[in-house]
Amino acid sequence: MLAKPIFLSLLPAFTIHINMKKSAIIGLITIAISVGILFSLNANTDTYSNFKQATLSGKEEHVMGYWEKSMGTYYDALKDANHFSFHMKDEKGEVREVIYAGTKPQDFEKSEKLVLIGKMDQDKFYASKILMKCPSKYNDNLVEVNKDGKVEEISKDGGKKYN
Repeated sequence: MLAKPIFLSLLPAFTIHINMKKSAIIGLITIAISVGILFSLNANTDTYSNFKQATLSGKEEHVMGYWEKSMGTYYDALKDANHFSFHMKDEKGEVREVIYAGTKPQDFEKSEKLVLIGKMDQDKFYASKILMKCPSKYNDNLVEVNKDGKVEEISKDGGKKYN
């Protein structure tokens, strides 16, 4: 008869211990999922590459470089207003032709540095976006060129600035 009350008195302590294990397991799973989400968001962070890396990857890349002024630009609004091409030298010194399916960016000739977002196809880089670093003694921002040629200012942290 004494065994029954002792067993019953241990039963609530045993169930509390099991419930604590369940909550600890749920907590660990929640933490693991949160860490996984953070890593996946961080893994998509874009870094700058060069033309050689863009050729090898076969996917969309961010290539930083400078407009090769000696090779000029090609833009004929009457023939095709959505075709702009020029040559760019990447950070490693490799020069490639860049083709942009949009209008020529306003003040392109004034840009100090370019960041192209796009893909390599054989020996040409097809840009889907052009980011231009324009000279200014007051700010250090990039400007993003939309397909229609409109320019939007982008702050250092990558966010768009609205006036």
